[in-house]
Amino acid sequence: MIYAIVDIETTGGYGKRHRITEVAAVAHNGSQILDSFQTLINPDCEIPGFITGLTGIDQSMVEGAPYFEDIADELYAFLEDKIFVAHNVNFDYQFIRSEFERIGKSFDRPKLCTVRLSRKIFPGLRSYSLGRICEHKNIEIKSRHRAFGDAEATAELFTKLLLADQEGIVEQLLKRNSGEAFLPPNITKEQFLSLPESIGVYYFHDANGKVIYVGKALNIRHRFKGHFSGAGKGKQGMKSAIYDVSFQLTGSEFLALLVEALEIKQHWPKYNRAQKAKNAPWGIYRYQDGQGFERFQVAKINRFTKPLLAFHSHHEAWSYLLEKIEKHQLCAKLCGVQKSASACFDHQAGACLGACCGEEEPSSYNTRVEDWLQEIQREKSRLLIREKGRHPNEQAAIYFEDGVLKAYGFIDSEAEFDTDEAVIDQLEMVKPVGDTSSILAQYLSKNLMKKVVVLPS
Repeated sequence: MIYAIVDIETTGGYGKRHRITEVAAVAHNGSQILDSFQTLINPDCEIPGFITGLTGIDQSMVEGAPYFEDIADELYAFLEDKIFVAHNVNFDYQFIRSEFERIGKSFDRPKLCTVRLSRKIFPGLRSYSLGRICEHKNIEIKSRHRAFGDAEATAELFTKLLLADQEGIVEQLLKRNSGEAFLPPNITKEQFLSLPESIGVYYFHDANGKVIYVGKALNIRHRFKGHFSGAGKGKQGMKSAIYDVSFQLTGSEFLALLVEALEIKQHWPKYNRAQKAKNAPWGIYRYQDGQGFERFQVAKINRFTKPLLAFHSHHEAWSYLLEKIEKHQLCAKLCGVQKSASACFDHQAGACLGACCGEEEPSSYNTRVEDWLQEIQREKSRLLIREKGRHPNEQAAIYFEDGVLKAYGFIDSEAEFDTDEAVIDQLEMVKPVGDTSSILAQYLSKNLMKKVVVLPS
């Protein structure tokens, strides 16, 4: 087993915001150093004065140094297939990982912390800072608060820890931190690490290859792990049933939601209980009262009535209606959201123009209702939506008819098409699924019309 013992110097303490100014790593076989890597790094930002006071690294020292992307491949190769070791490991690890993420490279390694190991193997010390513990163990730090000096001293400390580890603490921590503890029994660590950290739809398969669960995620690998964190009878049942995982990338959350809905209806997976409802049970209904005001009500759908819009839950319908009330200055009382004998509460707050208390005429109020109804009609037209693709040189093209997804696919961002119809011809047709209608409605409610082309019927 080979370890990479790492130390870095930075412009601050937070990996997502601050940058690395120096990195050093030594390859260690458990008893001695085999190889080393070290370099200053241009952080492409100012180094605070207190950091210079601590490390001695100032702006002039990094001006001619490489940027992280210049040394990324070499560092990645050096750290590959090694256990990542550092003193207070999460600090160094999160910075290294964040730097790789900035250039679009995934970084995932098992790790060990020499602070944590020292507390277990050398208990009772007053301080476990690198300086104090090295002083206690007679380890010389040749250049304190410089990456290579601290990495070299940490390597010597690690050697002493391994020699003193009579209880197999290092092995126990490696197993715990390797990511294998949460894995389903029939899924290997290699299968898990092959999952992308990208947006898409994923599938769990049983021993016969049958799809037993479909989900969507902004980060597929992270979401997979989240499925099996904590207890629960349902989770344990699914955990033991999984034998394989597959996925398809979508590039955007919108397309991931749509594909998830399609795949659930196609496969009817055993463990997608909440999402297998065949019909939309709630709707928004429209009617006109005796004074001529257009009114709306959220109610359960039955076979004798057709709603203006259909939704899969009361919450989904209610949330949509509240959005439209705010956008078009409709009256919450006339929309069935508030129950009041007099004016609605929104009128008192200035949000309602008074249709509920005689201060607005039906014709004026109904004009704003008509604006909303025209929006709904546009949603039910032929729509072509462009979204982010799976990589920078690609776009997703998503086609709807009557508010339902009819086709989707990916096209070259630089490709030129004579007409939008020519784009649609390139797409893969899908079996219409009613669930995609409410997903589209939520998407359009977020004012993303700049991505939408309304096509002639």
